Amino acid sequence: MSYRYGKDFRSKAPRTHDNPVIRFLRRLLIRLPRELLEWIKAFRTLKGTRMLVMTGTGMLGDFGIGPFDLHYEILKWSIIAKVRRSKLLFVSVGAGPLDHPLSRWIVKFALSLADYRSYRDSFSKEYLASIGFNTAGDFVYPDLAFSLTPDFASQTSSRKPRIIGLGLMDYYGKGYTPEHGRGIYQQYVETIASFVAWLFDHEYTVRLLIGDLAYDQRVKADVVNLLRRRGPLHPERKIIDEPVSSVEQLIAQLATVDMVVATRFHNILLALMLNKPVVAVSYHEKIPSLMAGVGLAEYCQTIDHLDAQRLVEQFSKLEQNSDLLKPVIQQKAEEYRRALDEQYRHVFNHV
Repeated sequence: MSYRYGKDFRSKAPRTHDNPVIRFLRRLLIRLPRELLEWIKAFRTLKGTRMLVMTGTGMLGDFGIGPFDLHYEILKWSIIAKVRRSKLLFVSVGAGPLDHPLSRWIVKFALSLADYRSYRDSFSKEYLASIGFNTAGDFVYPDLAFSLTPDFASQTSSRKPRIIGLGLMDYYGKGYTPEHGRGIYQQYVETIASFVAWLFDHEYTVRLLIGDLAYDQRVKADVVNLLRRRGPLHPERKIIDEPVSSVEQLIAQLATVDMVVATRFHNILLALMLNKPVVAVSYHEKIPSLMAGVGLAEYCQTIDHLDAQRLVEQFSKLEQNSDLLKPVIQQKAEEYRRALDEQYRHVFNHV
């Protein structure tokens, strides 16, 4: 959607200058002309396009997104799609919360241009209605990832030791000072490490998972290093830490575990898609909504009040009830897949 999201730009992006005059000149003489070229490029890209589909779970919320980041890009492409007389669809997107007034305005304007809108949960639709956007004719359908149909069987077993997938996230809270954010991150790492130590003491093997290649490598290393400082650790026996570079590889790793404890939304969602019982650590309203939808509401706690002992209790209860819960999870995943097939038929046959 923009050169600013490319790896080359991120790795070579100039450091923000302290001098406000230099910052202003850089925006005026470099950023604005380059952005004009981006509009021209997008206009050419959409030539002859009949439909532009916007997807993404958190694209209409402001967790880690400012008004001039993804929200601006969404509006830009939405406007150009309408100029090109292309149908504009927002399909199973997530929305809210939006604290910045400009982000609210941008998101509502972009949505108002759409020919079709659906949200991945009721929270998103209700949130948009609460900030004054008319959602009366809009739909609620599951997250698009439930459409995935991996071509291998989920590898569940009664083996000992059991393998637990642990999904980590580089989390610093929202809207805090850098110092406060570092404290939140450290607390998260320490709580997770305490839970992993309990898993080790009870003869579980832990497979480390991440949900974002750009951000989550550090937290994985920090958890392992903290465990090593606390006592003897034998990674070859207790920890499985393999690289991942694609959704397919992540799904393949998830298929090998018996249960999952995770923070990133799609670690949780993909585990449920594979019929894995999950304990979720929630950093956003979309996670308790997802967990409640599959009957796992009681196996979720918020990341800002994460408690290791409660995590142990939720995990133990989930393990005891896993045989009863797995048929429910499987049934809901199949229902979601059928619902998405229905949405695709509607989108491509009628919209």
